[in-house]
Amino acid sequence: MPDTSAHPLRNALSKFWAPVPWLLEAAIALQLMLHKDLEAAVIAGLLVFNAALAYFQESRAQATLTALKSRLALNASVRRDGAWKTVPAAELVRGDLVKLSLGGVVAADVHLIDGSVLLDQSMLTGESLPKEAGAGVDTYAGALVRRGEATAEVTATGVHTKFGRTAELVRTAHVVSSQQKAVLKIVRNLAIFNGVVILLIGAYAYFHSLPWSEIVSLLLTSVLAAIPVALPATFTLATALGARALAKLGVLPTRLSAVDEAATIDVLCSDKTGTLTRNELSVTSIRPMPGFDEAHVLGLAALASSDGGQDSVDVAIRSASSKKPVADLPKLTKFVPFDPAKKTSEATATDAKGGEQRIVKGAFSAVTGLAAPSPAASGIADELEKQGFRVLAVAAGAPTSMQIVGFIALSDPPRAESTSLISELKTLGVRTVMVTGDAPATAAIVAHAVGLEGAVCPPGPIPKDVKPQDFAVFASILPEGKYDLVKAFQKDGHTVGMCGDGANDAPALRQAQIGIAVSTATDVAKSAAGVVLTEAGLGGIVAAVKEGRITFQRILTYTLNSVLKKIVQVLLLAIGLVMTGHAVLTPMLMVIVMITGDFLAMSLTTDRVRPSTMPNSWQIGRITSASAIVGGCFLAFCVAVLAVGKFELRLGIAALQTLSVVAIVYGCQATIYAIRERRHLWGLRPTIWLVSSSAADILIISTLALRGIAMAPLPISVLACEFAAAVVFGLILDGLKIPIFARLKIA
Repeated sequence: MPDTSAHPLRNALSKFWAPVPWLLEAAIALQLMLHKDLEAAVIAGLLVFNAALAYFQESRAQATLTALKSRLALNASVRRDGAWKTVPAAELVRGDLVKLSLGGVVAADVHLIDGSVLLDQSMLTGESLPKEAGAGVDTYAGALVRRGEATAEVTATGVHTKFGRTAELVRTAHVVSSQQKAVLKIVRNLAIFNGVVILLIGAYAYFHSLPWSEIVSLLLTSVLAAIPVALPATFTLATALGARALAKLGVLPTRLSAVDEAATIDVLCSDKTGTLTRNELSVTSIRPMPGFDEAHVLGLAALASSDGGQDSVDVAIRSASSKKPVADLPKLTKFVPFDPAKKTSEATATDAKGGEQRIVKGAFSAVTGLAAPSPAASGIADELEKQGFRVLAVAAGAPTSMQIVGFIALSDPPRAESTSLISELKTLGVRTVMVTGDAPATAAIVAHAVGLEGAVCPPGPIPKDVKPQDFAVFASILPEGKYDLVKAFQKDGHTVGMCGDGANDAPALRQAQIGIAVSTATDVAKSAAGVVLTEAGLGGIVAAVKEGRITFQRILTYTLNSVLKKIVQVLLLAIGLVMTGHAVLTPMLMVIVMITGDFLAMSLTTDRVRPSTMPNSWQIGRITSASAIVGGCFLAFCVAVLAVGKFELRLGIAALQTLSVVAIVYGCQATIYAIRERRHLWGLRPTIWLVSSSAADILIISTLALRGIAMAPLPISVLACEFAAAVVFGLILDGLKIPIFARLKIA
C-alpha cells in the first residue's frame, strides 16, 4: 500500500493558512509598516499560540494508511522455483501459488485451487457466519483461516485487492467538520460587516481631513478590533478538554473535531456484526424431536464436535452443552472432524449397554440422507432457516438405523447493552439505523432484538434521496455502500455518526462527521474513526454525545461573546470618531484587549453548562442575530460611558481612550456572566477558572488605567463608577437575553 501521509512540516504550516491567521498576518504586516515592532511581536505570538495549540492536539491521531498496512499479513507461504517458501506478503504477484493454513491471514485476493478452509470474512464483508470455501471459490486479503488448508492462486495484490480498494476509499473520504464550517462562516460574516464599517470609518476620516498617520493608525485599530483572534484556539482548547474528560470514561477521540461533532449528530449508522452483536456464534435455539430433550440434543452434538479447536460452531455447541450436563450420554470412542465435502462431522460412541452409537452433526440436507425420513424435521429446519439462523441437524442411533434427534440454531447474539444504547440515543434525539453486510433476514432478527423497529431496505442499490426515517435496516451492504449511505444522509442535511469494527466499515467511519470504532475493532477501523472506545461495551457512544453537547455549549458561549465584542469594538470606533473627531482606541489598547479579554475569556471552556436534550447545530444566522442584538445593548453601554466622559466629565481624547477600553473590558465581563447561562445568571455557579480569569482581566485593566501604563491615567472614583455601571448593565442584560435567546432558539 503506498504511503500518502502528509509531512509533519506541511501539517504545521497549514495551521497558518486559514481566515483568522490571514487577518492576523495582515495586522502584523501593517504594524511592521508603521514600525510598531512591539505590537507586531505580540500579535505574532498570538498567531503562533493558535497554530501550536491546534497542531500539537491534532497530531496525536494515528496515520490511517499505516494502520491499514499493518492489518495485512506480513508473510505468506508461496511456491517459487518448485519449492514452498515464506516471503513477505508485499512480494506476492498475480499468478503466485500460496498456501492458506489454520490461523493465517489471507495475504492477497486469491482463487482457491484445491483443499478446503473455513474463512472468517466478517471484518471485510460484515457476514456474521464463517464461510466454507473449496476449489473454485474466491476470497480476499485480510480474511482469517479458521479451519483447514488450501492452495490458492493470487488474483490481486496491494491497492488492487478488495482490501486495497477499501483503503483507497478511506484515503479519499473527507467531510468538512461542522466546527470548521462554523469558524469560516463567522469570520466571513464579521469580515463583511466590519469591512464595510472600516471603509466608512476611513472615508469619514479622509473627508474630515485627519492626518494620514492618524488615519492609518485608526484603520489598523479597526482591523485589530475586528479579528476574533482566539476563536480557533478556543475551539481547539474546548474540544481538547472534552477529549480529556472522555478519555477518563474509556472514550479516546483521535480527531478533536469529533468531540464537537458528537453534539450535532442526529443519525447514527451502526454496523451489526461485532458492533451491535458480539461477533461470536452462540446457540440461540434447540428444537428436540419427540422422545428427546434439549440437554440430550446438545450433549450428542458436543460429542460430534472438536474439543479445543478453533471452529466457532464447535466451540459454541460445546460451551452450550457444558451448561446443560447429561449423565447418561454414550462414551466417545472415535471422532471424525468436519468434512466440507460431506458437510458433516461425526462421532462413534458406546452406550451403557455396550452397543455402538453413531452420531452425525451437520447441514440438514446432508444429515437427512443418513437418517430415517421425517416430514416434521423438514418443517422445523425450514422454519429456523427462514429466521436467519445457521441450522445444524443432529442424528444418532445404531450405524444402520439413525434418526434425527433435533436441531440446533446458531446466531451472533446482540451485545447486552445494545438495546439500552438505542433507547437512550432515541431520548437524546438521535436516530439509529443498522447498516450491515449480512443477509436481510439475519439483520432483521437482530434489529428487532435490540429495539430497532422499522422497514428493511430492499436488496440492491441504495435508493436515491434516501432518508434515515425511510428504513431501520440496510442489509447486504458492501463497504462502498456504507460509504455512499453516509454521504446520502449528509447530502440530506444530517450530521452522521458511524459505528463499526471492521475494515469494511473504515470508509464510512472516515466519511462520517464522527466515526466510532468499538474496542474490538481492527486497526483499520480504529485509525479511520474519530473516536475509539477503549473499554468493552457501547456506553461510550452516549458518553461522547453528552460530553460533546457540554463542549458545544461552552464554545457557543465564547462564540456569542467574541462575535458581539468584535461588532461593538468596530462600531464604537466609528461612533467615537463622530463624537470626538479622533480614534477612541489605539492599536496598543486593542492589543491589550486582545491579550486580556480574548485569551482570558478562553476560561469559558471550563465553565459549568447545561447540555441540550436534542442535537445541537451551528445556526450561524441565529448566532449572528443574537450577537448583534446583545451587542447593541453592549454598544449602548459603551457609548453612554463615552458620552458621560466627553460631555459631563470633559475629558481629553487620551483619557477618553482609557475610559473606552475600560468600558469594553468591564462591559465584556458583564456580558459573559449574562449570556453564559441560557436562563438567569445565578442558575449555575461559574468555575473557579472563569472567576479567576475575570478577576485577572479586571485587575489588569484597572491597574493599567489607574497607574497610566500604556494609557492615560484615570482617578479611582471614575473607575469605581464605571465598574458599578457595568454591574447594573449586566443585571439588565440578564433579563433581556432570555426572550432574545428564546425567540432565536439559542439553547
